[in-house]
Amino acid sequence: MNFEFATANQILFGNGVMKQVPGLAAQYGRKVFLLTGSSPERCAGLIDALQDKSLELTIHGIGKGEPTVRMAEQAVEQARLAEADVVIGYGGGSVLDLGKVVAAMLTNDGELMDYLEVIGRAQPLANHSAPYIAITTTAGTGSEVTRNAVLDSPDHKVKVSMRSPYMLPAVAVVDPELTWSMPAQLTACTGLDALTQVIEPLLSNKSNPLTDSLCREGIRRAGQSLRLVYDEPGNSQAREDMSLVNLFGGLALANAKLGAVHGFAGPLGGMFHAPHGALCARLLPLVMECNLRALQERTPDSPYIERFDEVARLLTGNPSATAEDGNTWIREICEHMQIPPLSCYGMSAEHVDEAIAKSKNSSSMKGNPIELTEAEMKDILNRAL
Repeated sequence: MNFEFATANQILFGNGVMKQVPGLAAQYGRKVFLLTGSSPERCAGLIDALQDKSLELTIHGIGKGEPTVRMAEQAVEQARLAEADVVIGYGGGSVLDLGKVVAAMLTNDGELMDYLEVIGRAQPLANHSAPYIAITTTAGTGSEVTRNAVLDSPDHKVKVSMRSPYMLPAVAVVDPELTWSMPAQLTACTGLDALTQVIEPLLSNKSNPLTDSLCREGIRRAGQSLRLVYDEPGNSQAREDMSLVNLFGGLALANAKLGAVHGFAGPLGGMFHAPHGALCARLLPLVMECNLRALQERTPDSPYIERFDEVARLLTGNPSATAEDGNTWIREICEHMQIPPLSCYGMSAEHVDEAIAKSKNSSSMKGNPIELTEAEMKDILNRAL
C-alpha cells in the first residue's frame, strides 16, 4: 500500500491559540499582508497585537461572497506593492484560499493566469509560497491545511483551482473560540460541509489508513456535536468538536479524494451565486442515498457498502446501525437545520443537463465509490431543486 500525506508545516489547535500568531509572524518577517473577510473589525485584537510587535501591516478586506479571479489579482497586486514577506489570512474558506494565492504569487513570477487550471495555463509553481499563517474563523472548509485555492470566474461561469504542494500554509491556526459568533445558518452550512469532508474521503476510492483514522474520529465528533452546536451556539465543547471535524476533513480531503457531493458543488458554485457549504449541505443526503443504492444494485459485494454501515454507527452512536439509519440521520439533521433547496439560488430543471456535463470530469467525482449514471446524477439534482 502506497500513499502520501502532506499538510501545513505547523498546526495550532485549541481555545486561545490565536495569541501565538503575532510572535510567529514576527519570526517570519516584518511586512505583514493581512487578508480579512467582510467584517475586518472582528480581527481588531489581532491587528493591535501585530502592531505591538512593530510589524508593518497592510490590511486587505475582500468583502462578502466567494473570491473571484479579479479579486485575487487585486490582492496580489496590493501585496506586491507592499513588498510583503508574510501573509496572514483571517476568515472562512474564501479568505484562506485567497491568502494561499497571494502567498504563492509573492514568490513566483508572472501573472495569476499562468498558474490557474481550466481557464489559465496551469503552469506548476517554481518556488515555495511566502510564509502564510491561515487562521480559520469557521468550522467547515479545512482550507487551512489544504494545498489548493478555489476561485470563481464569473466570466466563464466556472470555479477554478490554483494547486501546488508549495501552497501549503506555514502555520494553520484552528481556535474554536473564533467560531462562537457564527450565526445559525452559517453554523449549519459550514458544519455540514465539514461532515461531508470526513464522510466522502472515508468512502473514496483513494482512501488510505491515515485519512481513514481522521475521518472516523471526525464523523464520531460530528455525530455528537453537529446538532448541538446548531441548537446551543454557546456550547464550547460542541464548538471544539466541530472545529476538529473541520481540521480532520481538510487533512483528509487533501490526502485522499472526495466524491459526488463536491463533484457537483464545484461546478454549481460557478454557475450560481451559492455558498459552497450550502450546496454541500443540500446535496449530501441525496448523494449518500444514491451511492448506497447504486452500490447495492450494481456491486453488491463492494467493500464500500460496509463503510456506509460504519458511517451510520459513528454518526448515531448505535453499534447496530445500518447504512439506511445513517442516511436517515443525515436527512433529518438537514431538515432540522432548514437547509434550503437549490432553487433558492436560481437553479431550475433547465440547468440540470449543463450541471451534469460540467460535473462528470471533476476531480472529486472521480473519487466517488461508484461511477454514477447520467440518470442517477439527474435524479440527485432534480431532487435537490
